[in-house]
Amino acid sequence: MPAVLLPGAVPTTVLSPSPPPATPPAPAVFGPRLATGLAGVLLAVLVSGLNENITKVALADIRGAMGIARDDASWLVALYAAASVSAMAFAPWCSVTFSLRRLTATAIIVCMAAGLLCPFAPNLSVLIFLRVVQGAAGGALPPMLMTVALRFLPPNIKLYGLGGYALSATFGPSLGTPLAAFWTEYLGWQWAFWQVVPGSIVALLMVSWGLPQDPLRLERLRQFDWRGLLLGLPAISMLVIGMLQGERLAWFASPLICVLLGGGLLLLVLFFINEWSHPLPFFKLQLLSRRNLSHALLTLGGVLFVLLAVILIPSSYLAQVHAYRPLQTAPMMLMVALPQLIALPLVAALCNIRAVDCRWVLAIGLALLALSCVLGARMSPDWIRTHFYLLQAVQIFAQPMAVIPLLLLATTGLAPQDGPFASAWFNTIKGMSAVVATGVLDALITRRNHFHSTVLSERLGNLPGAMDVAGLGSGLSARMHAQVVTLTSSDLYLIVAAIALAMMLIIPILPTRVYPPRAA
Repeated sequence: MPAVLLPGAVPTTVLSPSPPPATPPAPAVFGPRLATGLAGVLLAVLVSGLNENITKVALADIRGAMGIARDDASWLVALYAAASVSAMAFAPWCSVTFSLRRLTATAIIVCMAAGLLCPFAPNLSVLIFLRVVQGAAGGALPPMLMTVALRFLPPNIKLYGLGGYALSATFGPSLGTPLAAFWTEYLGWQWAFWQVVPGSIVALLMVSWGLPQDPLRLERLRQFDWRGLLLGLPAISMLVIGMLQGERLAWFASPLICVLLGGGLLLLVLFFINEWSHPLPFFKLQLLSRRNLSHALLTLGGVLFVLLAVILIPSSYLAQVHAYRPLQTAPMMLMVALPQLIALPLVAALCNIRAVDCRWVLAIGLALLALSCVLGARMSPDWIRTHFYLLQAVQIFAQPMAVIPLLLLATTGLAPQDGPFASAWFNTIKGMSAVVATGVLDALITRRNHFHSTVLSERLGNLPGAMDVAGLGSGLSARMHAQVVTLTSSDLYLIVAAIALAMMLIIPILPTRVYPPRAA
């Protein structure tokens, strides 16, 4: 109703009120329809994650088929990751504004369409564009899964929904290698891109029917955080690209890497300063005052480093020392991936018991991961795929025990309006941690390889009859290479074990006891 100005009154300027906090509508009654929608979002997230991992594993076949140089192909991975992590940061805000179902369905359609078109790209520039678009669409999906689980699931099964989210950190990465092997060996390299299509179609139908349609909240655009977008988007993108291209370009010996990492950090600081005071931010920094959330985010970075390393180390070792193709590595990966479908619900059920303190479940999970890495550090150049089965068996329950308690700690006690902010924090840290882990592991591998190569060469040179040994030629070179790779892999296992143990040390200090949602 318009305001009426009384005679003689002095007109005043009325400031438009700020949009209310992003409080989700009252959740619908959970039933088969909502369960279908949640399963559809989970399927879309898994398909998107597999797409990212498959194209990494199958990159050699894609390069050969499309005539792409190795250095040029590295930009495919880096730019995809930059778009994906950036979308994780800003998608939760967009889901509140444009509605959860619209954003999820749009992301699924775009991800599927880009994947369908990638093999037909006429040149590298078009392929990179399609991968960037697909990365942005795929990165928007994991925050939607966490948001759906927090918003719609009743307390007694909410932890199981978060366990489904944990599949994206445990099940998806381990399944990427076996699927890449299947597509490239039997159906053709194009299916490394096309594999998103069948699952996306099913996910789209499930999401469209199962999720309720929220109204648009376009009034939020009046206070759109333009400054935050212009600072945060390039900050995240520059940091991701700098980390993934750092090793190839010799890190800070490259002016480009200096600009990317230095400029990215500066923009990130300015971004957080802006977010602190903005009335409608993308990130709510005040949430970090919650000890459990801060601990979960800190530990998440370490856990993802460990989970990425325990996939990379044996795969790289077998490929370099015994010339394993992905198809030969697949059984080892499947040994961890497939049991996750049983292990995750069991760990969620354990954490859902009021008497169980999830902090100690986390501690046991980290201890098992450390044990797996210590066992791996005993490796020798004679190790083949079967020698890693014991390590993989230990990780079956270790991985979900290290992830599900973090989700419980991060989300317990959140107000409904803080759900999208928690999702933005958790998913952005998840994406950035994987990128940082990749860059750090690449750097460690290079430096430990150089170190062991130098030491072994010096020892051989000091042996009596060294000239005769050197004359052995390629056979000796192959044995030295195998030894260097083995020693480097052993070093990495010990470093990863130390990280897992370090994360155990802060458990008695930082997080506080929480109870599962059903207990509340």
